[in-house]
Amino acid sequence: MAAKGDPLRALKGLSGMRRRRLVILLLLGLCLQPVQGYLSSEQHITNYAQDVPQAHVTATPAAAAVKVQMTGTTSYSSKCPSRGLCSKLPPVCLSCNTSTSCRYGKPATFQCSVKPAVDCVDESGQPQKTFPFLMKCQFCWQLPPSQYRCSESTSCMTVSCPRKRYNATCSVLDHVHCLGNREFHKMLYCNWTGGYKWSTALALSITLGGFGADRFYLGQWREGLGKLFSFGGLGIWTLIDVLLIGVGYVGPADGSLYI
Repeated sequence: MAAKGDPLRALKGLSGMRRRRLVILLLLGLCLQPVQGYLSSEQHITNYAQDVPQAHVTATPAAAAVKVQMTGTTSYSSKCPSRGLCSKLPPVCLSCNTSTSCRYGKPATFQCSVKPAVDCVDESGQPQKTFPFLMKCQFCWQLPPSQYRCSESTSCMTVSCPRKRYNATCSVLDHVHCLGNREFHKMLYCNWTGGYKWSTALALSITLGGFGADRFYLGQWREGLGKLFSFGGLGIWTLIDVLLIGVGYVGPADGSLYI
């Protein structure tokens, strides 16, 4: 009975092998208790972390929809004058039922309505939402160049025969009304400039052309060195360059136009 009530006596009563096994089992039990507690707490944190993103994702679409709606409204409302004449509003403020059956170049009347958050009035000062709108029957790409802006290219040669073209992206000015897409592509001639002046090049060709100064100024280093070490081709090359630069046949090395 004493052996059963006292653990130390019971442990002494066991054999050496059994005693060592029992001690090892007791130590393992003491070590596993903190690990199990850590795993349970880690699992709880993982579950909490999984729940939090789900609540965040659920709220995101509604906030994104409100943000998109506000951005879409303010994108054109800032360009639409409040309480102005409806007939003077830019195209971004209107939604018109256009038709391509009108006669090109002639005035045509289309039914238009103002977009949401746009306030305008008629000539008598009364608010208007739907009204007839008079405009010229023509597509946007048929407008004169003064009514649209196009991108410029600095990678094409302006001095070539035949003249080179590039594919430009053009956009109609905000106040201009037209049919079709307001952004279109056009093949335009290369007409960019790198800042070289024709007068400067001609003056250098006349005064210092024998030393290749005109060619150096235009960025043509090999020709400039050739003129420098040949004394302007004994004067012949110098005279030829004066004529070629004077008529504009010799231009900047980057292919741009003179200012």
